Amino acid sequence: MRTLVGIGGSGDSLRALAQALDRAWEAGDDVTVAVVENPDSPLAVEEVESRVREQLGERGLDAEVVLLEGHAGSRLVDLAESEGFDRIVLGGGETSPLGKINIGSIAEFVLLNAQTSVTLIR
Repeated sequence: MRTLVGIGGSGDSLRALAQALDRAWEAGDDVTVAVVENPDSPLAVEEVESRVREQLGERGLDAEVVLLEGHAGSRLVDLAESEGFDRIVLGGGETSPLGKINIGSIAEFVLLNAQTSVTLIR
């Protein structure tokens, strides 16, 4: 399976990255990690890329890491469709005190616009 993991540096995207890489290692999936600009993230893009490469090294995975500039959601959807990925994996947001999920703007855009299957990890 060809998986595109979108990560912007938020806590939920870092958790999604870890879970997606663990699954890829176990299942032998082909993974590409797309680092996007996330204005809600406390981490700079360079720090996010460094963490991605560190996690890949810890697992012994050889995955492509790409930096996407511009509107994060649009760029993820475009990349997934143009490169023929089977699914997009993203951090899925947080649960509100009333038990409803609060989805970030990037995840919401991808969910509403992707023709590719999308997996949200919470």
